[in-house]
Amino acid sequence: MNRIETAISDAELARRWQAVRAAMAAKSLDALVVQNNNDWLGGYVKWFTDLPANNAYPVSVLFLADGPMVMVEMGGFGGQRAVAGDDPVLRGVGEVRNTPAFLSAAYTNGYAGDLIADAITARGLRRVGLVGRGGMPAGFVDALDATLEGKAAFSDATDLVDTIKAVKSPEEIALLHRAAQMQDQIFEKVLQEIRPGMRDIEVTALAQYHGQLLGSEQGIFLAGSAPLGQPARLLGRHMQGRTLKEGDHMVLLIENNGPGGQYTEIGRTIVLGKASAELREAFEAMKEAQSHTLGLLKPGVPAAEIARAHDAYMVGRGFPPEIRLYAHGQGYDMVERPLLRADETMPLAEGMCLAVHPGVETARYFAMICDNYMLGADGVGPCMHKTPKKIFELG
Repeated sequence: MNRIETAISDAELARRWQAVRAAMAAKSLDALVVQNNNDWLGGYVKWFTDLPANNAYPVSVLFLADGPMVMVEMGGFGGQRAVAGDDPVLRGVGEVRNTPAFLSAAYTNGYAGDLIADAITARGLRRVGLVGRGGMPAGFVDALDATLEGKAAFSDATDLVDTIKAVKSPEEIALLHRAAQMQDQIFEKVLQEIRPGMRDIEVTALAQYHGQLLGSEQGIFLAGSAPLGQPARLLGRHMQGRTLKEGDHMVLLIENNGPGGQYTEIGRTIVLGKASAELREAFEAMKEAQSHTLGLLKPGVPAAEIARAHDAYMVGRGFPPEIRLYAHGQGYDMVERPLLRADETMPLAEGMCLAVHPGVETARYFAMICDNYMLGADGVGPCMHKTPKKIFELG
């Protein structure tokens, strides 16, 4: 077990499996098929097995209503082995199959599907739910359909799992708090070391380095710098080549997972000097918009209702309505349901972890704030991040 940096307990995995099997029984499902190829937006495999999928290498799981899981992962042709019931890493897995398949080699996309289909046929499974079908390679799904036509009936079981996965257990909540605490420490390190002459990418590399020393395994670090009077947008690594100058400002968004793989995120503005009045005013407005949303977050409230209220709040203060995503659930996925958006059907529930990050951009500034909150029986608890909600002026 010591090879896993921060392992989920056996009891927590058993809780998840029991909850899913109860939901499967209500739908008369014999098995679920799960596949992911990354651990930013690929949390299903991690949730079922405590093992992430990484680097676009698909990991497929057949989760049985009665019996151990079958896992298909990268490896040599014909690889197949039974797993002992007391294996400390492959917990809940009874069989591992291998195939050297790559998303960049399209003709291999069905190889894992063939192996999962073979496992389904061998066990005589008839009713199978697909979890996250929209994120599976078409070749994988086509292989299942072609091999199992007339033998097994497929249905979409994504909502079945999402509803359970969105509500966190005490163990998961503790890990989410550790992730937020880690991000506070990362941001503090950035404040100590950022200086004129650094490129944006050096700042995000610094954040990633400290995060991994503190137990993080994966994440995204968005940042952009600009002179005051121009928007400092959130940009990916490819666009982080600008060099910071005295008096510039940077908006930094740290979206990495903490020990155990749970994601939270924090966003703040740093000025290498003094902030302008218009930037301060815009930041305070977004802080107020965040507080407005926090006051609306209650169990049972439809996410779409809160999204509409946020748009009305923004428009009433002269800002545009939200057209992307300003708040959402988090856990093993950097973005997971519920989304606080007009198209979301999942209502809020106690035990959800929510990131709330309103923002606004004009020709002269980009202002945003981002923090996480746990939803309790009567509303959100205290902010999970302890970093002050302010613009940080250095120098």
